[in-house]
Amino acid sequence: MSETVDPKGKEYLSGWTPWRIKRYWFYGLVTVFSLVLPWITVDGNHLFLLSFDKLKLHLMFIQFDMQELYLMPFLLMILFIGIFGITVLGGRVFCGWICPQTIFRVVYRDLIETKLLGLRKRIKNKQQEPDYSKFENKVKRLVGILLWTGLAFIAAADLMWYFVPPEDFMVYIQNPMEHTVLLGSILGIVLFLVYDVIFLQENFCVYVCPYSRIQSVLYDDDTVMAIYNPNRGGEIYNEHKEKMFTKQNDLLAVNSNAECTTCESCVTVCPTHIDIRKGLQLECINCLECVDACTEVMGKLGKPSLVEWSSEKETLFMKGKTHYLRPKILGYMAILIIVSIILAMMGSEKEYMLLNINKENRLYSINEHDDGKVEVDNAYTFLLQNTLNEDHDYYFDVIAPAGMEGKIKIAKPEKPFKVKPGVVKKKVVVLYTDEMLVDDDRKDTVIPITINAYAVDAKDKVMVSRQSTFTFPRADLLESEEKKKEKEKHEED
Repeated sequence: MSETVDPKGKEYLSGWTPWRIKRYWFYGLVTVFSLVLPWITVDGNHLFLLSFDKLKLHLMFIQFDMQELYLMPFLLMILFIGIFGITVLGGRVFCGWICPQTIFRVVYRDLIETKLLGLRKRIKNKQQEPDYSKFENKVKRLVGILLWTGLAFIAAADLMWYFVPPEDFMVYIQNPMEHTVLLGSILGIVLFLVYDVIFLQENFCVYVCPYSRIQSVLYDDDTVMAIYNPNRGGEIYNEHKEKMFTKQNDLLAVNSNAECTTCESCVTVCPTHIDIRKGLQLECINCLECVDACTEVMGKLGKPSLVEWSSEKETLFMKGKTHYLRPKILGYMAILIIVSIILAMMGSEKEYMLLNINKENRLYSINEHDDGKVEVDNAYTFLLQNTLNEDHDYYFDVIAPAGMEGKIKIAKPEKPFKVKPGVVKKKVVVLYTDEMLVDDDRKDTVIPITINAYAVDAKDKVMVSRQSTFTFPRADLLESEEKKKEKEKHEED
């Protein structure tokens, strides 16, 4: 190096906290959040749970039945639009700061392999793989695999808690052979995590994850990312992405103002094995390890880092400051707000009971009583489900059109009936009238009615309305046998 260390270099770096340390703290928060979230409940309802076990969705402490999964598309829209918006704003910051793949790799590589077992000499050198030919390293690797397998079981259980209520999970896991699907899911996840984190490594990010292919479409000149400044450091690669310089002396011979020391600290620290000086690359996950490495090296020289968390507009093209709240970002924010409002409105219309009313194929039945009164019956099948967590007694009222109030009555059931949570109750319902609702000799009359079903002990909270019909026969069919005989006698006379 032709540069001499600036005596003020240490002072320049005083108070500097590497992005790597900030990421570790953030990883800790994300891990605690993901472990605690499934356990947060209010009145037995979870903050978020897509229960394959009970076929229910819990969202913001409200329980929805599977028939109400029309909310899921909105949740997925919020997820994907949010990730796309974050990518436009901060590149693959999701990959470097939130993605479980990255967090798992940091735990295994930096904590287990480097800090605990000493297989890797330094966290800053991620290019040099341990020498596994040595017996000592083979033993250490086996210990590392066992340690990670234990953590993988915790991660697998945590993932399952979002699909099986954790309180039920703890009961099921005590009898694993009675819950083979759950056991098989956990073992499958553990095997995948062991293979992915220990053997596939960052190749998952480079070759498997589709997100890197999407990012290039979403980027613009204001997207913030880890970016090398060739205006200060000098061009290391030509237009064909071929490396031109490996030594600082050669670089300075071509560009005497180039500040890059060609130490390649930014290369050796990169977990995806790229050279950030080559420009934008799909493999970059915005972990900012290269920013830390260059900041430390250049800081000792009393200079700012050549690799910055910045935008092409500000660092490469030097066209001014990065615009964060630009139209594209505002557009994503507006879409997220609109979708969230729609989700909140639809979620607020949650019904605490589900009711389907099916009218029987027979339109009606006509019964004549001993006193000569004629009764018209209509039969229905009610399919009712209690979506709450406790038993309730249910009944219903019949609302007829104006002028017919109180004339259509309930024949069956005669009293409220109990429905257990999550069980679909099938109930045969018979409505009747013994009054002349419509005097029409030509045709049957279909009368619209409203069924108000409710929980007797929670009527203010649990009530739904459904529209149905009551079929009333034509007038000549309602004549009693006595009237028919009188009519026939009168016609004979």
